[in-house]
Amino acid sequence: MHPILFKLGSLTVYTYGFFIAMGFLAGISLAKKEAQRLGESSEKITDLCFYILVSAIIASRLFYVFINAEMFVSNPVEIFKIWNGGLVFYGGFIGAGLTAVYYLKKQEMPLWKTLDILAPSLAIGHFLGRLGCFSAGCCYGKECHLPWAITFSHPETLAPTGVPLHPTQLYSAANNLMIFGVLWFLRRRKKFDGQIFWLYVLIYGMTRSVIEIFRGDFRGEFIFGIISVSQAIGISFALTAAVMLVIFNKKNN
Repeated sequence: MHPILFKLGSLTVYTYGFFIAMGFLAGISLAKKEAQRLGESSEKITDLCFYILVSAIIASRLFYVFINAEMFVSNPVEIFKIWNGGLVFYGGFIGAGLTAVYYLKKQEMPLWKTLDILAPSLAIGHFLGRLGCFSAGCCYGKECHLPWAITFSHPETLAPTGVPLHPTQLYSAANNLMIFGVLWFLRRRKKFDGQIFWLYVLIYGMTRSVIEIFRGDFRGEFIFGIISVSQAIGISFALTAAVMLVIFNKKNN
């Protein structure tokens, strides 16, 4: 609704970037506290979070550019303007995951225990990031006339103006906040390392696939004309997570 948070002379602070920064700070703060509780190095967690942030931003932007290539052909400079929105979560998730695995192996840190530490932070960071999406107008929904429909009017918004839309950014924000609450509650009750992380992947994959139904922005061609790329990835992630939870649970028993 408000792409620009404020201006100080020639300095423009974009709301999207502000919320991304707040999400990172909130996530790293929680991860450090959780690492300390579990006897892991908070310094290494801090370093890991920095590498994850950089790799996630690069990978999520590249994924967005890939599925929206026609938007950047005539003006490639727009690729670098991430403050205007345009980050695909699954691209960032994959990039961050590969970076995390490499770093954890290099530092000889426990893989699944560390991913359990990071999962709630990822959810709360994503919650704040979606508020940034709402402010910028990206990731907007289809036209609707429900009582909670949102009409964007700011001239610099990325969403269609003057049309009531599903507030899919807020759907996603509420979803991530719910996931955070579940993970935060279960983190002290888990039965095996990896359980919190795979629960995150399972719940997010399923719920994201439902929210995608209400999205109105272009996110690439539909697969077989039925499901979007993000839905296909979400379903695949959810199925993988379900299988991993079963395997891990059997090993634990």
